[in-house]
Amino acid sequence: MIELTLQTILAFMLLGAVVGFMAGLLGIGGGGIMVPVLTSLLLSHNVPLADVMHIALGTSMASIIVTSAASMIAHHQHQGVIWELVKKITPGVLFGTVFATYWVSVMQAEVLAIFFSVFMAYVSIQMFLNFQVKPERKLPDTLPLCFAGGGIGAISALVAIGGGTLTVPYLTWHNINLKQAIGTSAAVGFPIAIAGTIGYMINGWSYQSNTEYLYGYVYLPAVLLISLVSYTTAPMGAKMAHQLPIPILKKIFACFLIFLSLKMLLSII
Repeated sequence: MIELTLQTILAFMLLGAVVGFMAGLLGIGGGGIMVPVLTSLLLSHNVPLADVMHIALGTSMASIIVTSAASMIAHHQHQGVIWELVKKITPGVLFGTVFATYWVSVMQAEVLAIFFSVFMAYVSIQMFLNFQVKPERKLPDTLPLCFAGGGIGAISALVAIGGGTLTVPYLTWHNINLKQAIGTSAAVGFPIAIAGTIGYMINGWSYQSNTEYLYGYVYLPAVLLISLVSYTTAPMGAKMAHQLPIPILKKIFACFLIFLSLKMLLSII
């Protein structure tokens, strides 16, 4: 049972502050931070080991809704979103996201922890090496885009991210310029967050718990506290991005992500 003590409230708010600041500073989603930290917090409240990853993933996904919406609006105002592309890729994204949340509900916590850690290791290495894909081809037709969206949505739901780690490289690989790729990715991230949250709520609805305000695999107080604070700290991070050595910070953050993922993996296994 999760007790909403002052210490727990402050922990969620601190997590929101870090997630928002890092999102603004480095342009990354919060799942890589939120899932491992939420896992540790939930384990400290004696949440069963078999369910802890599911609740951490669902709560993290729901916490992305506000920041992804704000990011989408900001990029739209700067004409950085290719809406025609968003329309084509979104059906696949929605299907892949909802489908993945069903599989999460029947997967063991150990399997989820391993998948999350391996994916975060990939993200960290990509960030550490500052790997950039080279444009090689034109954007495919609607059906291949839909299939690509399904894969992006499914993996995003499995690791509770907004999809930018996958969408931006995919779009730049198909000759979309980086600024529009980031803006379009932000717009795609919003339906991923919405569909993922609904999926985690529905597929976890049968989960039995004494915890109040736990809807399926989404713990509402954590979502509200994390979102409220991250929304206010994201602009601070964005402002600092112009004053700090970002390449060095990315390397440090990549190592930090690997540490968090390994810590979470060891606590589960």
